[in-house]
Amino acid sequence: MPADPAVSALVPGPASAHGPAARPAAAGPPPPRRHQVVALVHAPQSTFELGLAAEVFGTRRPALPAYYDFRVCAPRPGPVRTTAGYDMLVTEGLAALDTADTVVIPGWTPDDAPLDPAVHRALRHAHRRGVRLVSICSGAFALAQTGLLDGRRATTHWSRAADLAARFPRVEVDADVLYIDHGDLATSAGAAAGVDLCLHLVRGDHGAAHAAGIARHMVMPPHREGGQAQYAAPLSADRTDGARMAQSLAPLLGWVSERLAEPVTVEDMAARLRISSRTLARRFADQLGTSPGQWLLGLRIGAARTLLEETDLPVEAVALRVGLSSATNLRRRFHQALHTTPARYRRAFRLTSQEPARTAGARSAGGNTGRGTDENAVGNAVGNAVENADATADKALPRLAE
Repeated sequence: MPADPAVSALVPGPASAHGPAARPAAAGPPPPRRHQVVALVHAPQSTFELGLAAEVFGTRRPALPAYYDFRVCAPRPGPVRTTAGYDMLVTEGLAALDTADTVVIPGWTPDDAPLDPAVHRALRHAHRRGVRLVSICSGAFALAQTGLLDGRRATTHWSRAADLAARFPRVEVDADVLYIDHGDLATSAGAAAGVDLCLHLVRGDHGAAHAAGIARHMVMPPHREGGQAQYAAPLSADRTDGARMAQSLAPLLGWVSERLAEPVTVEDMAARLRISSRTLARRFADQLGTSPGQWLLGLRIGAARTLLEETDLPVEAVALRVGLSSATNLRRRFHQALHTTPARYRRAFRLTSQEPARTAGARSAGGNTGRGTDENAVGNAVGNAVENADATADKALPRLAE
C-alpha cells in the first residue's frame, strides 16, 4: 500500500479573538486556541456524514483533551432539510468560515447541485488563507466546483467516481482508495471512509495515541490507511458458515498484533493459516484491500508512532519493540510513510499536560509547536543535529529490501 503523498502536521494556529477570556497575569498564559472545525451543510443534508464529523471533532470525552471546537454553518442560516426527513436548525452563515481552521463538506446532494456563488467565493477565500478543506463522500462534487481540485488526486464514493471524473475531467479521480490527503485539501470515499479520514487528520494534528483514544471511544476498528481499497469482496455466500470463518483473517490479525516485537514474516503468516503465500495475498486483497506485507508494515509504523508519543524510549529500542530490527530501518520506513523522522515526530507530538498541540494542515510532521522558549529552541537544535547525523549514517548504508 503506497504512502499518502502528504501528511497533516503541527504548525502554530492563527491568533484569534475567540479564545478563552483573559486571565490575570499571575494565572499564567491562557490555553492555546482550539482548532476551529466548521461543517458547511447543504439541503438536503446527509445526517450520517455530518454526524461522523461531529463525532470525531465535536464530541467531548472526559478522558481525552478537547483540541477542537466544532460548528455548523449554511449559506443561509435557518432550517436545513435533511435526507432523514427532518429539518435541522443552523444558526450560523458563511461568516463562520472566516474563523475556521478546517472546513468539512459532509456530502453534497444531489451531486449536480450547483455551488452558490457566495459559497464558491467563501471556500476559495478560506483556502487562500490556509484553511484545510475536507470533503466526505459526495462532498467532493462541491469541492470540485471551486476548481481547487484541478490537477489533484481526489476520491469519492465508488458508485459516484465515474460521474465525478466525467463532470470534472481536470480532477484526477481515484476510486480505489479510502481517502486522499494533500495537506490543504482532503477527500474521502463514502460513509465510513469519512471516519477514517477524520481520524487520519486527528493523527496528523495530535498524534496516533490521541486518535486511537477517539477510535476506542467510538468502538472503531484499527486504523485504515488511505491507500486501502474502498470495496473488498465479501467471503463467498455459497460456502458454509464454517468455511467462511476458516477464510477470515481476523484470528491471524490478532495473532500478529500480539507479536510485533518478533520477526514475523509474510511466510510465517501464511504458515500460521497453513496456506501458501499466494493464497494469503489473495485473502488480504479480498478482505482488506492491501497486501500482507504492507498491512504488517503499517501496523509496525503505527505502533512506533504510539511509542514515540508516549514513551522516552530511544529510537533503537522503539525499532526493536515494533519488529523493525534497527533504528536505521525504522528511520527509513518512517520517512517513507510519514515524510519525517522519528525524532522530529516525537518533538511534534510528545505533548505535556500543560500544553496541547496547535494544529493545521501542512506537509511534514515536524512543525513548530509554538512554545517559543529558549529550552525548546535548544531542544530543536540538538534534535536537528542528531537527525543530520542519522541521515549521514543512513546514506552510508545499503538500501534495505522492500
